[in-house]
Amino acid sequence: MKRVLLFLLTNLGVMLVLGITVQVLGLNQFLTAQGLSLSGLLGFALLMGFGGAFISLLISKPMAKWTTGLRIIDGSPDPTHQWLVATVARFSAAAGIRAPEVGLYEGPPNAFATGAFKNSALVAVSTGLLQSMSREEVEAVIGHEVAHVANGDMVTMALIQGVMNTFVVFLSRVIGYVVDKLVLRNNQDGPGMGYYLTTLVMDLLLGVVAALVVAWFSRQREFRADADATRLMGRKQPMIHALARLHGLDPGEMPQALKAMGISARPQGWLAWFSSHPPMEARIARLQQLG
Repeated sequence: MKRVLLFLLTNLGVMLVLGITVQVLGLNQFLTAQGLSLSGLLGFALLMGFGGAFISLLISKPMAKWTTGLRIIDGSPDPTHQWLVATVARFSAAAGIRAPEVGLYEGPPNAFATGAFKNSALVAVSTGLLQSMSREEVEAVIGHEVAHVANGDMVTMALIQGVMNTFVVFLSRVIGYVVDKLVLRNNQDGPGMGYYLTTLVMDLLLGVVAALVVAWFSRQREFRADADATRLMGRKQPMIHALARLHGLDPGEMPQALKAMGISARPQGWLAWFSSHPPMEARIARLQQLG
């Protein structure tokens, strides 16, 4: 419940900040007596589209800490903690980035990486992952998460999300205006009910299309992180074994904002089209094809 509440409060906070910014900059005045200002609408769409994505990116690390209740284990005297920190540092050096903070949280088998910048990221693993996997398999999972950081996947996902959000906001309002003025022949100076209803419907429909595109891109990024993890380890079998092990485990429910950066997910049926992760069978098959 705490995770859901924090997620909702964060999104409300982001929308409040964007709403105030739009009001201050006057970007909500794209509908005028003379018609639809495309340049004004584009400014509004860009702010709403990229603003939310990048605010979420910038606060991703503290949000991850709050929602999972993880503790940073850098400097911990515990031997297992020291091994985790040393493993992250070793892979980070091989990938050419500064070692991320390392966190441990209570939960089912999973791991994630987050953070706005490559050299100030966070890699976290769950207690369930440590309890259910061999050290070699855990190393493969860590390699996968370090690969996400080194590839700049957090920023790339924010950019893709921002582009798609902008597309949805801009196009839905253009279509709403056309329907209101040309189809329903609203002759009032301002927008009629047709504009608002059409915009709402198009926001939903185009939002589904945008979600499909973002999910597809995320799945390709997972394949790449798997492959990069094998390069960091010098062989592919540990990553294959780790994925096979995860396939038989329940990854549990991660906070919505962290799902895309986790190592494991369970896409099923038609919902797989909206999943941030490919099926484990597909990931294992892709690794087996590597030379």
